[in-house]
Amino acid sequence: MSNTEGFSDFFYAAPDGLRLHARVYGDANSGRWPVVCLPGLTRNARDFHELALYLSTRSPASRKVVAFDYRGRGRSAYDPDVSHYNVGVEAGDVLAGLTALGIEEAAFIGTSRGGLIIHVLGALRPAVLKAIVLNDIGPAIETAGLAHIQSYLERAPTPKTFIEALDAQRSVHAKDFPALTDADWTRMVGALYRETDQGLLPDFDPKLADTVAGLDLSQPLPALWPQFEALAGIPLLTIRGANSKLLSAETMDGMRKRHPMMEAITVEGQGHAPFLETGSLPGDIATFLDRAQRRHQTK
Repeated sequence: MSNTEGFSDFFYAAPDGLRLHARVYGDANSGRWPVVCLPGLTRNARDFHELALYLSTRSPASRKVVAFDYRGRGRSAYDPDVSHYNVGVEAGDVLAGLTALGIEEAAFIGTSRGGLIIHVLGALRPAVLKAIVLNDIGPAIETAGLAHIQSYLERAPTPKTFIEALDAQRSVHAKDFPALTDADWTRMVGALYRETDQGLLPDFDPKLADTVAGLDLSQPLPALWPQFEALAGIPLLTIRGANSKLLSAETMDGMRKRHPMMEAITVEGQGHAPFLETGSLPGDIATFLDRAQRRHQTK
């Protein structure tokens, strides 16, 4: 483990043999559910660094935290077959990683695509899910939100320096994220890009953009309400950015009706998806996980 960064790197083989990566934070023997963090479409384990440090070392009830890089992101290998960049394959990869780590059950935090993967895990292996945090994602996705992502990926900026990258991200996202500080934007850019001999590059396989470009947004998007309803017995916290274009307030109301024990937080001044290390969110998430585990233990 790196003493300065607080995590160890874990590499394992996907079911098809691809070399995949995860970050592991904290003590494996805390007696508490480990936490599995699943990032968004083009994001990686670095998005969860500050939250993982909080949950593993700073929270009163510390936990082991595993943050995954999906195939084609971060330190995981790129897949030569772009059709494998889908939530079904990625859910299988996560399960393979948990098996390699000896984790049979955990609490899961899923941002955007990560939350969709949680829905799939609920169908593939429901027993692994002990508590769930959905970050700005639900069973119904707004077309406007996907169109925004599609447009951004098609016209993704190509900054040469860190400062250019900061300016580029602010130009696209600042309207939806007025609450962010300079430090927040700096962390975002540090997580999204990597240094190479050619300068800064987004830390994901460029072919991922093809999987979004091919979506026909003129047609209704399939919803996952049956899969969501199958999670009704699992403690759930849903976090929504007040300015989100992907998760509507109407969808979150529908989620409450189908999951009466669902807890919910709306984050003012943020869009899709809220930065989980900001404001009171780390403490809110830790408190939710502790409460869910206590209830489980008293059953």
